[in-house]
Amino acid sequence: MEPLELRRAVEAGRASASELGLQVEDVVVIHNSDRVALRLVPCDVLARVAPSAHLADSEFEIEVARRLVGVDAPVAEPEPRVGSLVHSRDSFAISLWTYYEPVESEIAPADYADVLLRHHAAARRIDLDAPHFTDRIAGALRVVNDREQSPELPEADRRLLSDTLGGLSAGIGIEKADEQLLHGEPHPGNLLSTRRGPLFVDLATCCRGPVEFDLAHAPEEVGMHYAGADHGLIHRCRALNWAMFSAWRWRRDDQMPDRDERRVEGLNRVRAALDRCGLG
Repeated sequence: MEPLELRRAVEAGRASASELGLQVEDVVVIHNSDRVALRLVPCDVLARVAPSAHLADSEFEIEVARRLVGVDAPVAEPEPRVGSLVHSRDSFAISLWTYYEPVESEIAPADYADVLLRHHAAARRIDLDAPHFTDRIAGALRVVNDREQSPELPEADRRLLSDTLGGLSAGIGIEKADEQLLHGEPHPGNLLSTRRGPLFVDLATCCRGPVEFDLAHAPEEVGMHYAGADHGLIHRCRALNWAMFSAWRWRRDDQMPDRDERRVEGLNRVRAALDRCGLG
């Protein structure tokens, strides 16, 4: 968010928590992109603040978390003192979560695979209406194919992303019938190392698809420790995931920090992943 919008988001998060009886004397910005994560102190609550256009996503994320917590999934919990609701204030949607003090330790590939296995096992125990992973890919493809949404995307790169998103998603959708509820983006940035053990956050990306779609977001070594994984499919999903990442970075209104560098990185990663699959 730009500085003015960020100040409004911080105030919306602070005011919403205070009205719910939480003590807020200071706010620390932990993450800032199209939505922000705020640590509220001394109540030690994490506020996730998004533009009101993302209200439905915030409500979906809270519901996913509530269901998964009920089956002991390794996920961050909504703040129990205020209930599982999303609050609206000053054109923002605010959700409140338990804050977990980070532990300075790297999650080993075997432990990463174990927590992902446990997450998938828990997800199979809940009944939740979630989009298919191909729906998310279709959204990225619309951005790539619409020059008004991605006006700065060079034509050669537009063709690369369009061919990758359209071709690989169709092939995977036909090939893999064994699907289930997934995290959607369990990359290292969405796996916290805490005193309770590793916990997944950012559950708004929850979708249905093959477990390899999730594994493609994790470091490559993780798949080697995940029993029964199709490694060829992981490689194809990784190309697909980087193509989606690239599509979002070329959106006209994308607000990720260092966007220009991320655009270059994303396209390079797509090409490298396609080469790995023999599709370059």
